[in-house]
Amino acid sequence: MVQDGKRVSIEYTLKLDDGSTADTNVGREPLTYTQGQGQILPALENALEGLAVDDSKAVTLPPEQGYGTVDPERVQTVPVDQIPEGAREVGAQLVAADEQGRRIPVRVKEVRDDAIVVDLNHPLAGETLHFDVKVVEIQ
Repeated sequence: MVQDGKRVSIEYTLKLDDGSTADTNVGREPLTYTQGQGQILPALENALEGLAVDDSKAVTLPPEQGYGTVDPERVQTVPVDQIPEGAREVGAQLVAADEQGRRIPVRVKEVRDDAIVVDLNHPLAGETLHFDVKVVEIQ
């Protein structure tokens, strides 16, 4: 059974409210994590507690239990020279580091003559997440 300390391998498909698939590993390597270690979204981890190998579960997480709501303060304007030349276009994705050295995904939201507007919110912030998960192995 899925319980704290167990290494769990899962197949999953993540869909959004519009029905689009945001991510899936079906047909590829399963995602392996240790239950109770906070390696996956805590609400998803809680939903998988007690499942057995070959069990499947549909889990819906509101933004507050997924990647959070969109924080307008995480949309910032920076000088053009702080963005690499090849990434100065709307939709470009970059990775920055915060004060603790953690990697943060950054998306270019707007390009102006004198500045670039970047969004530091997680790309799935504000989204309701619909997971279809199958437990494939427990160690």
